[in-house]
Amino acid sequence: MEPPATLDDKIKIERSMDWKDRNLPSTLYQFLNERKKASGSKPAISFQILSDPQSKAETLTWNEFHEKVTQAANLFRSLGISETDVIAFILPNCTETAITLVGGAVAGIVNPINPLLDAEQIAGILNTSNAKVVVTLKSFPKTNIAQLAAQSVEKAPNVKHVLEIDICRHLSPPKSWLAKLLRPKNPINHSATVLDFHNSLVMQPSNKLNFEDSTSNRIAAFFHTGGTTGIPKLARHDYSGLIYNGWAGKTIGLESNDNIMCPLPLFHVFAAYPAMMSAIAAGSHIIFPTPAGYRGEGVFDNFWKLIERWKITYLLTVPTAGAALMQRPVNADISSLKTALCGSAPLPLELARRFEESLGIKILEGYGLTEATCLVSVNPLHGERKVGSTGLPIPYANVRILDCDENGNILHEYDQDEIGEICISSPGVLAGKTYVDAEKNHGLFAEEKWLRTGDLGKIDQDGYLWITGRAKDLIIRGGQNVDPAWIEEPLAGHDAIAFVGAVGQPDPKLGEKPCAFVELVTGASVKSSELMDYAQNKIDNRLAKPDHIEIMKELPKTAVGKVFKPALRKRAIERILNERLQKDNLMATVMEVNDDSKLGLIASISPSQEADKDKITKMLNEYSVNWRWSN
Repeated sequence: MEPPATLDDKIKIERSMDWKDRNLPSTLYQFLNERKKASGSKPAISFQILSDPQSKAETLTWNEFHEKVTQAANLFRSLGISETDVIAFILPNCTETAITLVGGAVAGIVNPINPLLDAEQIAGILNTSNAKVVVTLKSFPKTNIAQLAAQSVEKAPNVKHVLEIDICRHLSPPKSWLAKLLRPKNPINHSATVLDFHNSLVMQPSNKLNFEDSTSNRIAAFFHTGGTTGIPKLARHDYSGLIYNGWAGKTIGLESNDNIMCPLPLFHVFAAYPAMMSAIAAGSHIIFPTPAGYRGEGVFDNFWKLIERWKITYLLTVPTAGAALMQRPVNADISSLKTALCGSAPLPLELARRFEESLGIKILEGYGLTEATCLVSVNPLHGERKVGSTGLPIPYANVRILDCDENGNILHEYDQDEIGEICISSPGVLAGKTYVDAEKNHGLFAEEKWLRTGDLGKIDQDGYLWITGRAKDLIIRGGQNVDPAWIEEPLAGHDAIAFVGAVGQPDPKLGEKPCAFVELVTGASVKSSELMDYAQNKIDNRLAKPDHIEIMKELPKTAVGKVFKPALRKRAIERILNERLQKDNLMATVMEVNDDSKLGLIASISPSQEADKDKITKMLNEYSVNWRWSN
């Protein structure tokens, strides 16, 4: 099957056969069995703990990965897990993380958890999912994951077993000896039984499952996503959604001879599904560089040499990582590289241009979300790439642009190039059952079928999807969701503050940074610098610490007294762009920021007669902000 290059190609694939008639495996284990039969001796997964391109690495073939997954699934069942029980993991990337991800979904319901969350949030997830088993790290230098897991399990009495992975085995002597010698202590105050992951794994058979692999399309994973409270929401994913994402990755161009560089965390759907499941579907080789991926020590400095070492053809990235890579010279042979897939946040035009000029490849922007299991759309590998769009919906993913009331009733469907809420139906969408908390599903679907994403966008004449904003007020800082409430609630505790509104301000590297606007109590007096100090002390989440706080005489409000955030976003855009124009001495001014019926918020730029428009254009394209020359 040729990868779809146009909307017509997508439609032809869908019309050739219904999704349910594609005769795909019904379970994840069957999916993996097929890959083992087709590609048994070929490399499946590689991991290196250090960023040095000459350092030790571990590679498993598809035969070996299948054996380890089988052992892991048997191990989880031996600990009392049924197909409706939850195995959580609090891990960085490593070989064992991939084994746990797949083996957990084969045995029961796997629940990946971001180890950057705090203990209260992790405990909240463990309690919401009713996890019985937690897989985490054994205490290791320069990371607190083991200690964090122990603190979280202490607050989650439903957890009966903790399996610890000692990643010292991925190091060579003398580093492995030194790591064991410097291993921090980890006081255990919970009642769960602590077991060694590897010692427990080898006790299990690797040639077959000790239990019947249920053929029903059951729930296989819980992934957490941002919410308005301190505890993230849990989204359900079923076997069909996992396999659909893998099938889609293969269908849109991934092949068995491809090597995928995945420096993204396996607790995120981007790495778990478009990367891991697509590798299973296509038989590609997936490489994880260091436990922390892009955040790993020395990764950016060694990145191009890692591309050369592994002969990478596909690179998975996000705009913030792409911007950092462009600060490093290409100091290796990267001729194997065919393309880069970018997601999680809007891609600035200037970054796309620089990326392609430096590397000589296309960077393809896509769109996905946890609630849809992941993939929704992507720019085609062999078709027209529209920079700034998120491409064409993948086969069997259908998108409508709607206006709905709070109960999901459709009030209006928008025409081509009109902006509204992006609503999705696909095999990755669990209609009516997305969140574990049933109350959170109320109003989430239009006509009980179309997932309301909370994102604003439009579809152009060629069927390409464009994201123009967010109906929800989440701030996306470097691809990570920041709930405005994390900023607003602590700031509202200041005696001098009457009202506060937090929004995202444009940033060329992170896409957005949080900023806040405050209205003071009548008669109160305080400086912005004092409020910044207050915010630093009161806001626990480092991602939510505001980059700027502005005191206004009165915040813009709606008729019912709510802070009107679109006006604050306009103000933030105008301030940031004007500051940059002045700093770079570009002799231009942002006259105003207005709402455009097709583009959303758009800044009007007024240059002086002496201004260099090319330089202004280059600077403005570093930001994910729509703009135009003023009349």
